Amino acid sequence: METTITQSSLFYRYFREWYELYKVGAVRTVTLQKYVMTYHHLVALAPTLTLNQIDRKTYQQLLNLFAENHERQTVLAFHHHLRSALLDAFDEGLIKIDPTRKIVVKGMPPVPKKAKYLNQFELHAVLSDLKLSDTPNWDWFLLLVAKTGLRFAEALAVTPKDFDFTHQSLTVKQTWNYKSVNGGFQPTKNFSSKRRIQIDWQTITQFSQLVKNLPEDEPIFVDGRVFNSTVNNQLRKHCENVGVPVISIHGLRHTHASLLLFAGVTIASVARRLGHSNMTTTQQTYLHIIQELESQDTDKAMRFLSGLF
Repeated sequence: METTITQSSLFYRYFREWYELYKVGAVRTVTLQKYVMTYHHLVALAPTLTLNQIDRKTYQQLLNLFAENHERQTVLAFHHHLRSALLDAFDEGLIKIDPTRKIVVKGMPPVPKKAKYLNQFELHAVLSDLKLSDTPNWDWFLLLVAKTGLRFAEALAVTPKDFDFTHQSLTVKQTWNYKSVNGGFQPTKNFSSKRRIQIDWQTITQFSQLVKNLPEDEPIFVDGRVFNSTVNNQLRKHCENVGVPVISIHGLRHTHASLLLFAGVTIASVARRLGHSNMTTTQQTYLHIIQELESQDTDKAMRFLSGLF
């Protein structure tokens, strides 16, 4: 790669130097991987595009090319990455204008969304189909996520020591790096993700028997390389067995939160249980459910007020 970036430097080389300088060590690994992916797209789409060739027209053409086989949301993320780099290039005098001004973001129509969560009866059917053996298996993993709302990487990192059987709780303090070949524990998504989750007595009793002879500090469910698709396939089989919509393991987390909201648990409590950094995240994620509950609350309020006289 060039040691000095000039106006005649290739755009993708500038972008790589930019994210290595400003993003490496400043963002989480999963976020950095998205910048790397943008870099590879840029190399493929514009291998000869130099900084001094970039204007509004060429930049719009680049986005349009990317939009030909990507959804608008993906194009928007691609644009945000490039725009951050181009604005710095503009500030540095490497390009003469801001080429991203008044850009139109296009994209393919979104793929029809799959079911995000199950209702109470559907979840009950799935859980009844689980085969809970005497040793840890993926069905035990599904039960844990359904009853706690843990993220996939959080659930993988659970060790026997994380359970407090006396107080019926589970402490979340780390995640498992399942995307790495070597795996290993790593920090939680954010500070709020470190939390203690209360568990119902039946589930805590089940897990107390499951883990009693397991090493205290080792992950319960990790035995070699773990793939998200393996667990999703296991969940899919159970959904198909009982004739309910197929959801992902992340959808099981959504199911957990959704059922708590429908049960009348406050947004604040659900946010803490999920490890969200603030209630805004919870409100945005479950807006459709909150709106439905607000409609029910309005009906209750009107019935109450009408009975005051």
